[in-house]
Amino acid sequence: MDRRNITPQGQTAHVFVEFLEVAVSCIVFLKGFYPAGAFERRRYMNVVVHKAKHPQLGNYIHSATFGLLPFIQKGLIERVAVIFYDKDRVPVERFVFKLAVNQSHASPVEEKSLEFTLRAFLVKLEVANPLTKSLPPGGSWEITAYFRSLPEENDATDGRMWVPTDTKQWLQPPRITPIKSMSSEPLKVQLYLEHPSSTEPMEQEG
Repeated sequence: MDRRNITPQGQTAHVFVEFLEVAVSCIVFLKGFYPAGAFERRRYMNVVVHKAKHPQLGNYIHSATFGLLPFIQKGLIERVAVIFYDKDRVPVERFVFKLAVNQSHASPVEEKSLEFTLRAFLVKLEVANPLTKSLPPGGSWEITAYFRSLPEENDATDGRMWVPTDTKQWLQPPRITPIKSMSSEPLKVQLYLEHPSSTEPMEQEG
């Protein structure tokens, strides 16, 4: 795709969603949610990664990440999370990408430099397993986006695939484990893990 005639924010959003698609796939592989055969080893940004090859899994990750493109470009997305749940749909673990795209940045984006910076996130994810916790049986997972503000009406077509979530929330502030952060104008990204606090009330048996 020729990106020479799009805005710096558009360039940045394209690079980021391509990276995000691979990063989400790596996270799901890391958690062992599916058999290893659902993924294939690929080289991306000169890093060996595990990319989903199962059609339904790959399509879900691709459509969810690339569906965020117009909103990331406009600075509407605050966080993108890969959330793992127990069988009662209570979050067990969240991988959170917190991002900001500077809307006033006017200089051209050095895509190779941006890609090199994002590459470090993939390297960190490959060795992040000791920071995570085991998932209970019978759970599920999903990609959730947190908007700074709701899309305007003329964004309704793009926004229709994003619906309000009914996910149960933790009552206490979560424990946060930083994984990686970067700042390369116009993009700032933080990746961190969230786990329930040790004081989080347990669900009462019904």
